[in-house]
Amino acid sequence: MSASPTPLSYKDAGVDIDAGDALVERIKPLAKRTLREGVLSGLGGFGALFEVPKRYQEPVLVSGTDGVGTKLRLAFEWNVHDTVGIDLVAMSVNDVLVQGAEPLFFLDYFACGKLDVDTAAAVVGGIAQGCELAGCALIGGETAEMPGMYPAGEYDLAGFCVGAVEKSKILTGRDVAEGDVVLGLSSSGVHSNGFSLVRKCIERAGADLPATLDGVPFRQAVMAPTRIYVKNVLAALAAHPNTATAGGIKALAHITGGGLLENIPRVLPDGLAAHLTQGSWPQTELFAWLQKTAGIDDTEMNRTFNNGIGMVVVVAPAAADAVAAALRAGGDSVHTIGRIAPRAGGAAVVVG
Repeated sequence: MSASPTPLSYKDAGVDIDAGDALVERIKPLAKRTLREGVLSGLGGFGALFEVPKRYQEPVLVSGTDGVGTKLRLAFEWNVHDTVGIDLVAMSVNDVLVQGAEPLFFLDYFACGKLDVDTAAAVVGGIAQGCELAGCALIGGETAEMPGMYPAGEYDLAGFCVGAVEKSKILTGRDVAEGDVVLGLSSSGVHSNGFSLVRKCIERAGADLPATLDGVPFRQAVMAPTRIYVKNVLAALAAHPNTATAGGIKALAHITGGGLLENIPRVLPDGLAAHLTQGSWPQTELFAWLQKTAGIDDTEMNRTFNNGIGMVVVVAPAAADAVAAALRAGGDSVHTIGRIAPRAGGAAVVVG
């Protein structure tokens, strides 16, 4: 008769339920800070409940999902985990904002090989901070501990946002017209796109990295979290809506992967192009270093990185000064970077 096998627990297999429970307890007060109108139930259930605020007459739900990309490689190498959660939120809520929508709630997915409670709590702390900046509730998520799937000390992130907009106020860009003004809102840095090239630049520079860029330590400049434009832009939209009698904000473009050259065309009608004026916004030391180190031209910079402009606002000429002033009053750095012009068989975005 063979001996009974040694008992194996889930923990022996690499999954620590107690660590997961400890993380949930650490997360609860962080999520509580993000509560807002509409939340009916949050963390702990099989599904989170949210009621669309009754102030909406014809609410249309707008959803977005994204990750942080290879910026996480530097987070692992440099042990910077407290800001990538802000990046995660920003990438989704800024996309939802482009439709004119108010982000309502957010869910996250955190996957790792072995759960480190302190690291995970730092990441989720950033997610909660991002939700506070965006005015949306962190109402759920998933922590997946999967032994053998990720190297020690590494993890992956995904985020999911749902927002709402009045059906009559959805921004589509259909009213953008020749002569409209293109405003650019400054980015906080590289945000969360182009990091495969950023990492190659760091590798190429080797030990010859600058000590500081734009007045902060090099690593801080590179890892600066993505700017969240939600509250300020929503306020400007409310004050300067695009109407038949008085034009206001007509379109928004979140400058993510593909940079200025690939993202602005997504909100332009057929037959129109954005003519951007080279030098109408400052190039930061960070982007100047990246361009020099990579040895790439202006066109490649503008289709790889946000290059200093994280959100584009297309506005009627009569309202341009007032919209710019409102956005500056709310804390954004605003530049008039171009005009909308006819597209005569050329590129949808021209920088020159």
